[in-house]
Amino acid sequence: MLSLTSSLHEKLERICLDALRHEAMAWPKPGLVTPVDSGSHRDMHLGTLLASIDALQGSFTQLADAGAQGLPYSALQRIAIEAEREMQRATNNINTHRGALFVLGLLVAAAALRHADRTLSGSSLGAIVALKWGAEISASRKQSPSSHGNSVFRKFSAGGARTEAANGFPTLYRIGLPSLRLHLKAGHSMEMARIGTLMVLMEHLEDTNLLWRGGISGLEFVKSSALAFNRAGGVSASDWQQQLVCLHREFVLRNLSPGGSADLLAACCALHLLEDE
Repeated sequence: MLSLTSSLHEKLERICLDALRHEAMAWPKPGLVTPVDSGSHRDMHLGTLLASIDALQGSFTQLADAGAQGLPYSALQRIAIEAEREMQRATNNINTHRGALFVLGLLVAAAALRHADRTLSGSSLGAIVALKWGAEISASRKQSPSSHGNSVFRKFSAGGARTEAANGFPTLYRIGLPSLRLHLKAGHSMEMARIGTLMVLMEHLEDTNLLWRGGISGLEFVKSSALAFNRAGGVSASDWQQQLVCLHREFVLRNLSPGGSADLLAACCALHLLEDE
């Protein structure tokens, strides 16, 4: 029989894996991979994403185990690096979920630590990440100078996922999660709430994926397009799907993919449940 702790950690993993699957299946998502097409990605399709998610099975449980023990960030890193290797074996070395693995891995570790340490019961998962691992996360940037995120950081001074995590995920808590919950409170389906939240994230996020693909002009085009969509009613508009299909075509023409926003969307969907655990 599974212990209560093992059962909890497996539940936390299911939440993360389901969040990734729901993000992959959502449509329409401008520039991103969906069940309809590959968006701006010539090297992957929906099957690639689903294979990647399957390859991550077990990794979030390990991260939860490490988090519950209060292990340092370097220990979480080792688990994540091995998970990334499994992911790349399943996808022929295509980077599908590196960013999502980073964000969700930290959140699931924080959720397990909060359950194990009752002194943290009143803290948000983001606050726990910043308190427990924030300094190590910031310092780790120097250890991986060849990553896309670090290249963008040097060129454009955009913080990216590491800065977001080290600061307790402010974009998740101030923008993403409130948006998701407002959409649900308004009576929108979960699918509509996901897409609506994605577009709010795209409006606000300094997405390093977009900076890498399209520079500052590409990022500003996506942010202004999302702002216009949201001001016109967002997913409450009667023709919201048609609007996003048109935007999708424009993003593909410009080779733009808001991958950072997609990662945070998956994290928002998981966080919506993890904060209630």
